[in-house]
Amino acid sequence: MAESRRGLMMFRPFFKKLRKGFSSSAYSASPALNHSKFNEDMSVGKAVPGDVKEGFFTVFTVKGKETLRFVIELHHLTNAEFLSLMDQAREEYGFQQKGALSLPCRPHELQEILQHSKGSNNACTESWGYV
Repeated sequence: MAESRRGLMMFRPFFKKLRKGFSSSAYSASPALNHSKFNEDMSVGKAVPGDVKEGFFTVFTVKGKETLRFVIELHHLTNAEFLSLMDQAREEYGFQQKGALSLPCRPHELQEILQHSKGSNNACTESWGYV
């Protein structure tokens, strides 16, 4: 548990960025977004896309040519495996990246981490198709 807390403190700038970017918006299902279109439509500090409910955030898995957008519950930020991916993202991209958070992994790798976390928490994680 102490390791999770230390990991959370390390990502404090990211959490501040998340809080700034969140605004209340109604949930509406929408098709998968094109990553470049998403970045054009969504600059830092603007309204959150309609498919991101309160208590969720978006990430992109980016490795090779495989890219997938995930809408993830905030509780995953306490998962040690997810925090490890966040640390890799910090090392590779820094906290200065604009738009949605990009994780340096393949979609199936993140899905495995989220499924493992889901099994232990009975939580739901949503993801949309390849972009």
